[in-house]
Amino acid sequence: MTKLADSPQPSLRDTGSPHGADSAPVPAMPGDDAVSPTRTPGRLRSSLIVGTFIVALCGSIVVAAFVGTASIGVLDVLGIILHNVGLGALAPVPPAPPLIDALIWESRLPRVLLAAVVGLGLSISGAVLQSITRNPLAEPYLLGVSSGASTGAVSIMILGLGSGAVTLSMGAFAGALVAFAIVLFLIGGGRVSNPARVVLTGVLVSQFFSAITSLVLMLDGDADATRGFTYWLLGSLGGARWEPLLVASAVIVLGAVGCLFFASALDAFTFGWDTASSLGINVTRARVTLMILTALITAAAVAASGAIGFIGLLVPHIVRLLAGPTHRLLLPLTGLGGAIFLVWVDTFARSAFSPHDVPVGVITALLGAPMFAIVLRKAARQ
Repeated sequence: MTKLADSPQPSLRDTGSPHGADSAPVPAMPGDDAVSPTRTPGRLRSSLIVGTFIVALCGSIVVAAFVGTASIGVLDVLGIILHNVGLGALAPVPPAPPLIDALIWESRLPRVLLAAVVGLGLSISGAVLQSITRNPLAEPYLLGVSSGASTGAVSIMILGLGSGAVTLSMGAFAGALVAFAIVLFLIGGGRVSNPARVVLTGVLVSQFFSAITSLVLMLDGDADATRGFTYWLLGSLGGARWEPLLVASAVIVLGAVGCLFFASALDAFTFGWDTASSLGINVTRARVTLMILTALITAAAVAASGAIGFIGLLVPHIVRLLAGPTHRLLLPLTGLGGAIFLVWVDTFARSAFSPHDVPVGVITALLGAPMFAIVLRKAARQ
């Protein structure tokens, strides 16, 4: 059972923060960004950590692109990428055969990049929602977006409203936005003053759309359609192609950048919405904007890959151990960490069980369930 915040007005000592009371950050005040000698080492350390994560992500993308049933070297992968982006003169190897080129450029590379983008988006959405709701168990699907996307997708697949991966993604994205619009309406357009109500409303809408999805499958779905929808619902990156990747990347990256502009507000939310308001933050505007951004990010991720669980729950907690609770550093590291994590989990899912392509959502659930239990026990003791 999700543990809700006990009070919308915590004291500074008993914050109810997802980060823990002792580590809660002090919200930034006007003038706090002035350069001081004592901050320089901290900024250098932060830059070094972010740079390390970026290098690790780039290396993971290149290495994961050559891992698979077909044996292709790293230099060959680099050469294929450079040749296809018009930089063949810099390639360390001659052009690859057409079959190998198509395997990397049209199949593996879009899949690896989509894993990185989806992992980034879900992780940042989870970190933001954990701060907004002051709930350490919050995740990107908290606002009913996943269930709405499922209803949209099943409407496309079962009711014959369209066909193809792009149409399926559009239906899922539309369903997700409808579900979020209902949540936003039920909480009064973001004017609600209790984080618990946001959580409960999200659960309500999620259950409602799940019931609609089940009803449609029972009444109009055949065995093949139901099996295909179930596979999609588990979360799979097997259908990754350049067009869906570019659309999802645009929405997710822009949404993630938008969340970074509210880092100071998220720090203030640690102490409660009333305390954040007393610090001069327009709580309603920040809260609604952040919920819209996380809903768009999650909708794009689910539309592109299905519902991949536990990424948005686990990664923020893990990265918080390294980066601390300050969102100016936490958000970018969480995004990069989630991208790296999902790239390698998907690489394992498509290569370890060959010739079977196991949905990546199954693997994340197997890894995430034990960690979820740990977080749940920790939350119960607070």
